Amino acid sequence: MVLKVELLSEEMMIKPSSPTPPHLKTLKLSFIDQTSPPIFQNYIFFFNHATADSSQLLKQSLSKVLTLFYPLAGRIKGNDFIDCSDDGALWVEARVHGFLKDVVGNPLMEELEKFLPIETQNNGNNDSELLLGVRVNYFLDGGIAVAVCVSHKIGDGLSLINFVNAWAVTAREGDAAAGKIPPPNFGLVSSLFPPTTMDLSQFGFSPTLGVAREKIVTRRVVFDKEKLAALKKSAAAESSRVGNPTRVEALSAFMWKQFREASRKKSQHGAVKKSFRATQNVNLRARMNPPLPDATFGNLWNLANTTTSPDENDDLVFQLRTSIREINAEYAEALQDETGQLEHLRKMHERFSLEGEAVNEFLEFSSVCRFPLYEVDFGWGRPVWACITTLPYKNFVIFMSTKCGDGIEAWINMREEDDDIYMGAGSLTPRPKL
Repeated sequence: MVLKVELLSEEMMIKPSSPTPPHLKTLKLSFIDQTSPPIFQNYIFFFNHATADSSQLLKQSLSKVLTLFYPLAGRIKGNDFIDCSDDGALWVEARVHGFLKDVVGNPLMEELEKFLPIETQNNGNNDSELLLGVRVNYFLDGGIAVAVCVSHKIGDGLSLINFVNAWAVTAREGDAAAGKIPPPNFGLVSSLFPPTTMDLSQFGFSPTLGVAREKIVTRRVVFDKEKLAALKKSAAAESSRVGNPTRVEALSAFMWKQFREASRKKSQHGAVKKSFRATQNVNLRARMNPPLPDATFGNLWNLANTTTSPDENDDLVFQLRTSIREINAEYAEALQDETGQLEHLRKMHERFSLEGEAVNEFLEFSSVCRFPLYEVDFGWGRPVWACITTLPYKNFVIFMSTKCGDGIEAWINMREEDDDIYMGAGSLTPRPKL
């Protein structure tokens, strides 16, 4: 049965409740902003029940919080700066002709995308200057889904979640919210990682580098507490140098191993020994010297790359941990000057290029397990579920904590024809469940 979603009102813009001061009207992009993909990140938060005045409450509180997060109401100009123009955030409301319990109990990726305010499956060709879009979806059983899209050009995933939590506190606490929201610092990132005036294309960089041109589908697999404990035990037994791997390390190594084995079997050139690269997204905040607060707004992430030989007996957990530890304070400091920036561009190009490399396949991981997704509370209680939708990157896996915190959901983005690599019989876990 196809889920019908009906728009309740025309699209509108929610502007900050107070105008942005003249001296804050321009926000320079940082170097990391400049090299971040022009896509919209998204999260959808599902709640069992909302109040009768939820629409007005959400709009008013969004207007108030945009005074604090003023760049999100602006417009991006080229690849240089944000015009903090107070033009507003996109606002959409819709009626879902279905029940929340059915969507949450049996989530379908193509249905989840209907709840978003902005089309995210555009192969990265985002010409919009818009930075923030919100859509509120009302279910027949009284449930509500709040979907938020933020341009990756202005901030990373943690920035998005911090904004949503600040919005929720504003809705829940009203005038008392001011002292409960860690103030975001918008100018710090561009001062630490100054923007470049170089022509980035001469270094092999383009805004759509790595964005898939083919159709991408997403599969969700849930690893419960028992499965994760078994994976940790297995990973520790297979590693001679990591005695107590984290849940994310064990799960990453497991999925990487499964991907390698399935990919080798699928290859038409089975006699050719393949090498594989794993790429992990790393949060720079805690790795800076001194460390930056989690509330620091902007793109503060980098890539840790690990390449394995065709040897089946690689210590995958150790290699994953080692590559992440290389993204340290010294690495972050090097990224602040032109030499380090050029090296960053080289690695980004290498990540998606096979020229001069023996690497045939790659798998990318990003974990948001520690992000406060389930702390979002607009006054109706915490979400019964929080999720993402498809992103235009192949072989891209995002780890999210389950609501109880004991399990991990793996959201696997892949080409449609590669479905069997990840979801083949016995390769991962039983069908998703909540």
